[in-house]
Amino acid sequence: QKYLCSNCNNVLKKALQTLCGHRYCSACLSWIVRNNKNAICQKCKEEDPSTLSEGSLLAEERAFGDAAINKEISELKVHCVTLGCSWSGIMKNFEEHQSLCEYALIPCHTGCGHMVMRKKLADHLENGCVNNVTMCQKCKRSLSSSEYQNPFQLVFDYFLSFFFQQNHSTPLINKDGCRFSEVGCSFRGSKEKIKEHEKTAVGAHMLLLLQHIKQLKASLCPAVKAANGSIPQSELKLENKLHVFENIVAVLNKEVETSNLEITAFRRQSELDQNIIRGLELKIAELHRCLMQKDAGLSSLHKSLLFSEQASYDGVFLWKITDVGRKLQDSVTGRTVSLYSPAFYTAKYGYKVCLRVYLNGDGTGKGTHVSLFFVVMRGDYDALLPWPFRHKVTFMLLDQNNREHIIDAFRPDLTSASFQRPVNDMNVASGCPMFLPLSKLQSPKYAYVKEDTLFLKCIIETN
Repeated sequence: QKYLCSNCNNVLKKALQTLCGHRYCSACLSWIVRNNKNAICQKCKEEDPSTLSEGSLLAEERAFGDAAINKEISELKVHCVTLGCSWSGIMKNFEEHQSLCEYALIPCHTGCGHMVMRKKLADHLENGCVNNVTMCQKCKRSLSSSEYQNPFQLVFDYFLSFFFQQNHSTPLINKDGCRFSEVGCSFRGSKEKIKEHEKTAVGAHMLLLLQHIKQLKASLCPAVKAANGSIPQSELKLENKLHVFENIVAVLNKEVETSNLEITAFRRQSELDQNIIRGLELKIAELHRCLMQKDAGLSSLHKSLLFSEQASYDGVFLWKITDVGRKLQDSVTGRTVSLYSPAFYTAKYGYKVCLRVYLNGDGTGKGTHVSLFFVVMRGDYDALLPWPFRHKVTFMLLDQNNREHIIDAFRPDLTSASFQRPVNDMNVASGCPMFLPLSKLQSPKYAYVKEDTLFLKCIIETN
């Protein structure tokens, strides 16, 4: 829930935190302020309208960028919900994936109105896009992409028109027969399969046409010679045209064979490239997993280092609390009611304890006082220590001008469960619910809070 915008309820983008402690997308807060005069935080209204204060008034200049939340969000694990896509990763890489996702539907850039998968755009442009046309530089005819990429089909169309014109017949076109059935092609099928067949069987059709032309020539010339003793001018022209087409078909057939060999080579190379890419993707995924494991290890080491730097082993602990204003506001709104200090010890192998502070008070001090409590924690050496815990505890809130420190002390109630040997990670906290009036904490007469920082000190009498 903490990663969601208080306005749009989507994952926060460039998160801003307001004085009331709620978070908004940068764009959402800007829109609310721009369109509403004296805008009030909607979350504050929903949680408790009676607690609305000046801090609930929204203004861009009174909000600050929440770098911690932005970093957490950027590292959230996410996956692509586009049907068919198996990508997964972290949030900061998601926008880049969206711009590359092969399964995403995108509009065709020619303006034909179709939405196609990104990986099928090339096929759509080649075979289905009505707007993808090219002007032939020779004849100035508008050609579709398939015609432009397969010029042999134009030669076929011209040749067929000539062939059937000379033979005073029309090609046999029916629902299940190839256009080249008259020259010996036996393929039959649906309209779509015939269309695909004619695109892929160019070389075979050329050979059939060449054979038919030779047969036609062989049967035509003897008949003409026998009838007239000589070749008429019209038949001579026909024979010349047949020679020309024989040469054209022979040349185109060689080009088709060469093209088929090149296409086969390209396909093999493409398969090799795809295998290399898949191998690299697997290596990248493995490296990414290793990197995440190392990041987790570094994070654990960093926490251990911080703990060892802050740990105390003599029963005296000084707790520095920063960002007091924001943390006090979080305590008032209920976002973060209390704060725990790092653990410290009464001795190297002594009791493990910590402090718990309610900046807006708890119990009898709620809303009026700072409440400060002492917590006995489960430690590694509890089995060797005497129980119950019986050492005197002294609390101090330090005046940073060294004038008037706030001091309170207590001795443990030996019958209380708070000071028995812990069975859970922490015992129930015990201490001073009315440690310091809030009015005194915020008073300019004292320097308990300076530069938005305060210092609490705990001294455990170990003698």
